[in-house]
Amino acid sequence: MNTLQPDTLIKNPQGCQIVSSVEVLADAAQVWAVVGNFAGFDQFIPALSHIEMTGEGVSSLRKKFFRDGNLVVEQLNSRDDHALSMTWTTIYNTLGVANLWAAMTVESLGVSKSRATWTIMAEPAQDGAEALPGFKDFVQGFADDAMNNVLNLFA
Repeated sequence: MNTLQPDTLIKNPQGCQIVSSVEVLADAAQVWAVVGNFAGFDQFIPALSHIEMTGEGVSSLRKKFFRDGNLVVEQLNSRDDHALSMTWTTIYNTLGVANLWAAMTVESLGVSKSRATWTIMAEPAQDGAEALPGFKDFVQGFADDAMNNVLNLFA
């Protein structure tokens, strides 16, 4: 009798939600060209040494190589260039994250002004609820630094 059943290690995170948002003095399309470039996050995350892509579009894989030796592999889940939004899931990392889902959106706030928002839902790999406060602070700080760098790119 065969006991193997379909399974997966990818699960939606239950840990915490982080939102980092900046209002940028630039057209939404210009901002989307930066934060909507799944292969280009090294433009605004200086901790990244480089990014390698496998495939294109939805289901493509992004390997983010950090200067400190850490590695994150993510899959693009959805992308809508009309709505200026995309989502992705972490499938492997050395940062101590169990599950992570993220979204990036850009909305127009009128002529030459827009809002970029990075939403992250994540949970720590170890220590569960005890680790959550420090983990949330770490992820929030990382996202805020990245989004402030986006702001500075358009300053």
